[in-house]
Amino acid sequence: MSIMKKLITLILILGISIQFTACKEEKKKDTTVKKAIKTYPFSLKTAKNTINWVAYKTTDKLPVKGKFKKVEITKNGEGDTAKDAINGAAFSIPVSSLFTADVSRDFKLKKFFFGVMDNTKILSGSLHLTDETNGKASITMNGVTADLPFSYTINGKEFTLNATMNLDNWNAQNAVDSLNVACKELHKAKDGISKTWSEVAINITTVFK
Repeated sequence: MSIMKKLITLILILGISIQFTACKEEKKKDTTVKKAIKTYPFSLKTAKNTINWVAYKTTDKLPVKGKFKKVEITKNGEGDTAKDAINGAAFSIPVSSLFTADVSRDFKLKKFFFGVMDNTKILSGSLHLTDETNGKASITMNGVTADLPFSYTINGKEFTLNATMNLDNWNAQNAVDSLNVACKELHKAKDGISKTWSEVAINITTVFK
């Protein structure tokens, strides 16, 4: 066989090998199936979550309003309905996001209230719906995990929660006393008695997109 014939034969063999390999790779790609990620119409992670609270001072029980500006959904929080998204959702709220529109008050609450609690840079918990209008939040604060009963309503894409927290259930009386000492004169009524209440009203509103 001449050198030219050998060269042509070698080129043909290489061409067939390359074509066979390319077809094999193409066939392999075609058989690859990507796993679809399900998306839900209701998600707490993309919703607008507003966490408001009202504390009370003086024997006249004057309200002090505030809120937490940040909340992270740490588990669940998605579903085909608003109830599915809420039920079983776990959350984490940084105390540093506390806001009352009063810089001095914010400082005192962070230092003399949350600051004297055990391991409470973060408030964490989960939500559980027990029927069509009631539920409970399992909340960890001051090293204590306790249930907070709440009522709720769902109106279209808006979920509203209302609850009254008794801080004694989280062994927070020392924190309440600490804040009252720091705000002694500001928490006095006309009777001259300085008082900080252990009762805090909670209102949470979630608007799903």
